[in-house]
This record gives sequence, C-alpha cells and structure tokens, in this order.
Amino acid sequence: MNRPTNKELTERELQLMHVFWSKGDITATEARDQMAAKGVDIAYVTVANLVRILVEKNFLEATNDSRPFRYRPIRTFKDVSGSLVGDLLKRVFHGSREQLLTQVLGSRRKLTVKERELLERVLKEQS
Repeated sequence: MNRPTNKELTERELQLMHVFWSKGDITATEARDQMAAKGVDIAYVTVANLVRILVEKNFLEATNDSRPFRYRPIRTFKDVSGSLVGDLLKRVFHGSREQLLTQVLGSRRKLTVKERELLERVLKEQS
C-alpha cells in the first residue's frame, strides 16, 4: 500500500485527531491519557511526535508559548471527514455517488429506525 501523502492523515493521526475533536484544547500528555483510557496505550514520545506532525500538517495548533504546550484542532471533524469521504468517493467509486450509496445502504445489516429517519430527513432537505 502506498504511503499517504503529507497532507493525508494516517490511521494513528486520525485516531489522535478524534481525541482533540472531543476534548478541544489539551496537552500531548492529556491526549495520550485519553487514548489509553480507550484502550490505545502508546508511548508519550509517539503521541508527542504525532502531535508535531499534525501541527506541521496544519491539523493542530499550539495555544500557548510555554510548557506544557497545549494544542487544539484547526480543522473541524466535518471538514476532515468530508474530505476523506470525498477522497473515498473519487478513488474507490470513481466519483459515483450511486455506487457509494449502493455499497453503504445495500449492506447485509438493515438500517435502524433512527438511521432510516435521518436518511429520510436528509433526502427531504435535498428536494
């Protein structure tokens, strides 16, 4: 598999971004502790390195000038997830939303009542 381009998020970087999206302005230590609480126990040095990379990629920014450094997301979950879904649509489904929807909605698992209501609401908003 090809290595992601510099602006794309690796799986581990995305995992860490979820922590920042849910907690906001936190330190690398706090982010590491949050990940550990969710069963992802990685070394502080690894988290600190990932934070540095996310700053370089413009996903996080430091919010103070002294230690311990605090960071917050620059890009929102909506922005990043939209970009990832758009990339999936382009790369896997060659731009066909129909094929994407067929794959998602044609799965063996039936939609829950809540999912069906959400889908109906989105479709009505599109009309």
